[in-house]
Amino acid sequence: MHGEYKVSGGKLVVVDLEVDDGVIRDVVLSGDFFLEPDEALGRMSDALEGLSAEASLGALVAAIDQARGDAVMVGFDPPAVAHAVLRALGRSTAWHDHHFELLHAGPQHPPAQMAIDEIVARQVGEGLRPPTLRVWEWASNAVIIGSFQSLSNEVDLEAAERHGATVVRRISGGGAMFVEPGNTITYSLYVPATLVEGLSFAESYAFLDAWVIRALRELGVDATYVPLNDIASPQGKIGGAAQKRLASGVVLHHVTMSYDMDAAKMLDILRIGREKLSDKGTVSAAKRVDPIRSQTGLSREDVVEAMLEHFRQSYGLTEVEIDAATLEEAAALAESKYLDPAWTARVP
Repeated sequence: MHGEYKVSGGKLVVVDLEVDDGVIRDVVLSGDFFLEPDEALGRMSDALEGLSAEASLGALVAAIDQARGDAVMVGFDPPAVAHAVLRALGRSTAWHDHHFELLHAGPQHPPAQMAIDEIVARQVGEGLRPPTLRVWEWASNAVIIGSFQSLSNEVDLEAAERHGATVVRRISGGGAMFVEPGNTITYSLYVPATLVEGLSFAESYAFLDAWVIRALRELGVDATYVPLNDIASPQGKIGGAAQKRLASGVVLHHVTMSYDMDAAKMLDILRIGREKLSDKGTVSAAKRVDPIRSQTGLSREDVVEAMLEHFRQSYGLTEVEIDAATLEEAAALAESKYLDPAWTARVP
């Protein structure tokens, strides 16, 4: 079995091994890293011998770390070796191990968007659809609240109705968002959990959005990832991410970024209090958001196409249209769940 792991900003770690009756054997570590003294390489290989092929990432890291002693590792570290082992064992995958589809679903109203997200995630988890990227197109205004947010605390329902915004609750956690068609860029990634195997939740957020950070930088936006789940620039917040992990082994990761914004409407609808902003160094929610349009001067369509082209060049992307059966299932789920006041107000 062969596994490779490239450290971000560092070196390549390669592991070749065999598995005999559920036990790791014949381990060979290699790569373009630096290590002093040389003997530490053999000690780390020996430390992996005899471990269970089902050993956790933490157990692998602990064994490697203990074996290296006081050796100096440059360009890699024990977690990098452990990740390469997981790759060799087939328990962890890389972007290039997957074939991605770009799913076109057309403009959808808020309840349908929530339903499509849940159903496509389920399809990927069940192996009915390959890993998928979807850029949402909005048919109407929306307020989307996180799975655990209080409806009354987060949204002024009268203001939402006044601005024609449908309030829906998604299945992932995180904060509330106000969306207007044409002013927002929302996308979802539906990927196997093996793609983020061994990463903490915090690390997986940054990992799954690294491609869009690179794409924005190519457009001249000085974008960075701010833990836990924000995409930002020196001028302010650009967007935020949320995740839901399903028991079937799929990760639903979606992001909403502000292309343009009507700050007055957002502040009228969302109850953004001082406590929410207390650790942000600002007293104005509007000042926290810096739309992509103001930084690039490009149309929304051009920004989206640049993002997709970067993904396509990085990992490959085959375009497909959503099928009638999925749309029919989404319509039923939207009616039974996402339009149900009991779901929307499950946290009153």
